[in-house]
Amino acid sequence: MPNPQRRRRNEDPVPGTVLPADGYTGPSPDLPGGHDYDTRTLSWYETWRYSPQAATFLATDWQRLHMLAQLVEQYWQEPKKELLSEIRLNEAAIGGTAADRMRLRWSLGQAEVGKGAARAAERAAARRGDDPRRRLRAVGEE
Repeated sequence: MPNPQRRRRNEDPVPGTVLPADGYTGPSPDLPGGHDYDTRTLSWYETWRYSPQAATFLATDWQRLHMLAQLVEQYWQEPKKELLSEIRLNEAAIGGTAADRMRLRWSLGQAEVGKGAARAAERAAARRGDDPRRRLRAVGEE
């Protein structure tokens, strides 16, 4: 029989963090000079602003995101692989992909996983004023 005092050696010494599956709804800073940015950059920022990862952000994380927005803006003006590489590297540090979140030991809480992203996209569209519901028309309407 195994010794009850024996500990598993490959156990994670740090517990994981559970992120809100529906996205972050708390206070968050506006993008400085946001009116000067391309709509794609603003959409990118709004997606991050209301993402589940934003629940863990401190002032320094928001500052990183604000600096990163400038790179995203440059990328939209003149796409270069070096810019995309730097953007990817910075997004990885704040949990941009599923693999990044696994590395950071982040998981989503109990909710519909796709629901949070859809809500974030709706909020971003509403802020830009291009709500997709405005495009709906009745059949036969011209």
